Amino acid sequence: MFKELDPLLHSELRLAVMSLLISAEEADFVYIKQQTGATAGNLSIQIDKLSKAGYVEVAKSFKGKMPCTTCRITPGGIAAFKEYIEALKSYIDL
Repeated sequence: MFKELDPLLHSELRLAVMSLLISAEEADFVYIKQQTGATAGNLSIQIDKLSKAGYVEVAKSFKGKMPCTTCRITPGGIAAFKEYIEALKSYIDL
């Protein structure tokens, strides 16, 4: 039968964030926002959900006087992403 899809990763924006981070390992908020086309508010909420789940680490710092938020995928996030992909494959490998 079909494997269960992780509802946290099944969201289009959260999946896009994880897809970016799985290949880049780390990215700043501005880059993620540009790549996904998300609004700052929505992206912030979705990154917070991924962070609370332990899939992403968020570091806040400053570059000069400008705030900088950097996101990094965690080992748990990598494992969850791989499981999600395997679950998706079960839907097409009938």
